[in-house]
Amino acid sequence: MNIIDGGVTAAKGFEAAGVEAGIKYQNRKDMALIYSKTPCKAAGVFTSNIVKASPVMWDKEIVAHSPYVQAVVINAGIANACTGKQGYDCCARTAKAASESLNIPENAVIVASTGVIGMQLPVDKITAGVKLLAEQKKDTIEAGRIAAESIMTTDTISKQAAVTIEIGGKTVTIGGMCKGSGMIHPNMCTMLGFITTDIAISKELMQEALSEDVIDTFNMISVDGDTSTNDTLVILANGMAENPEVTEKNEDYEKFKEALNYINTTLAKMMAGDGEGATALFETKVIHARTKEEARKLSKSVVCSNLTKAAIYGHDANCGRIMCALGYSGVDFDPDKVMLYLENDNESLLVFKDGVFTDYSEEDASRILSSPQVRALVDMNMGEAEAAAWGCDLTYDYVKINADYRS
Repeated sequence: MNIIDGGVTAAKGFEAAGVEAGIKYQNRKDMALIYSKTPCKAAGVFTSNIVKASPVMWDKEIVAHSPYVQAVVINAGIANACTGKQGYDCCARTAKAASESLNIPENAVIVASTGVIGMQLPVDKITAGVKLLAEQKKDTIEAGRIAAESIMTTDTISKQAAVTIEIGGKTVTIGGMCKGSGMIHPNMCTMLGFITTDIAISKELMQEALSEDVIDTFNMISVDGDTSTNDTLVILANGMAENPEVTEKNEDYEKFKEALNYINTTLAKMMAGDGEGATALFETKVIHARTKEEARKLSKSVVCSNLTKAAIYGHDANCGRIMCALGYSGVDFDPDKVMLYLENDNESLLVFKDGVFTDYSEEDASRILSSPQVRALVDMNMGEAEAAAWGCDLTYDYVKINADYRS
């Protein structure tokens, strides 16, 4: 697997664009398009929130029942959630505009929205934006970057990743982009994520790979504990790499899964580290747990702890908060067997062993917690399973951003 520059335009046959449609923001791009020159097989995972945005309901139907997908239209600023029939009609009108501008069927169009819940989208601005997107789409890396920037809301950075692998003597490329900074506590995937690939693969295997992989990637991040109404992760495969089609779980399928996992993990970590107001990416890795599921529960309990997140922001090695979060995770364990380390990319400091805190240096601990990437490594000494979860610190700016989000 080779890591390369780019995002949704890295794979053969994919184009993208971003434009300013004036939906909510001023003087910034707020609509994006992903387009494939040929029809794509599509797979997707969506929010578990009972209150689902209109685009989620539209996309679930398209992914499940459409013969193929060829375009994705995304807007930022207004979520088109809690908008009733008018909101769903807006999805249909967006698809119709894309159909007319791109000469593809309406049921080959996926739509996605992010932003304020409860506001109706200005349909005329959306349809005008679709026309501009169709006129400006390109297959360049720059076009993919612009598209990734155009779907941001409170994000401070755009988020992209791309890799190549060899399958059947052909170079296969997988690229992706996502957005998300707040209302991030997925129970399916992320807030909005889009993956493109030129692999030839069966729809069933692609859906299975995606559904399995989100469990240990996007489902293992949390910024604020809120599961969005709009969570959507879609993958499109147009087959233009011309590899022998992957139709069974063989070595080629495993290569695809490994590459997909890299893309999803990279994007998920970027999202966690770009949490609203965050100054640090916070990872909890649990090793030597009894089962994979217990490792997941333990690691996610720690990254979701507001007290722990606040301590990391203050560079305060108040590690009792980590032990407390492990204790209420719902997993039964012996605290006397747990070993807890604080780590960054260069240092590892043992802070808890044999049921008590070690005589560690507060100065060393504070230095580690001052890093832009902080890790709590938890050795349960119970088995062979492991898992990691990702979050961020909790800062004053998180409250400021969300107290003023609608204005």
